Amino acid sequence: MRTIGIDPGTARMGWGVVEKQGGEVRLVEFGVLTTPTGMPQAERLHKLYTELVQIIQRLQPQAGAVEELFFGKNVNTAITVGQARGVVLLALQQAGLSIHEYKPLVVKQALTGYGGADKRQMQEMVRITLGLTSIPRPDDAADALAIAICHAYTNRVF
Repeated sequence: MRTIGIDPGTARMGWGVVEKQGGEVRLVEFGVLTTPTGMPQAERLHKLYTELVQIIQRLQPQAGAVEELFFGKNVNTAITVGQARGVVLLALQQAGLSIHEYKPLVVKQALTGYGGADKRQMQEMVRITLGLTSIPRPDDAADALAIAICHAYTNRVF
């Protein structure tokens, strides 16, 4: 069973696909979708949507895992990330994938056993879990893989 994990954003959207067979989770592919600074928001969202749809069609995941929106102090950032999440949810729904949303705390607990894990600890657990020689870069891709791994670990369907 394949899962695509997505770390939403409009400037950079991380994505990662993992596959779980038996008790083992393995890497399929990962990357980051980017949009240029200064591009109108509607065009950014369209570009992200189009590229995400292509990835889903090419890699054929059965499930999509997305981080829930964490509302910080910057309202503008929260709004643009919320718009990116909307694009992600639309692409996943149109592809017929089961959609699963996880709070950052849940992702941290699933990977490290500790809800207060920092970014470096999370990235190292992604590396170890997938048997990689180095931490996936950029950070957005590592975050997306963490979300996908969280789903692989916590979802009973696998």
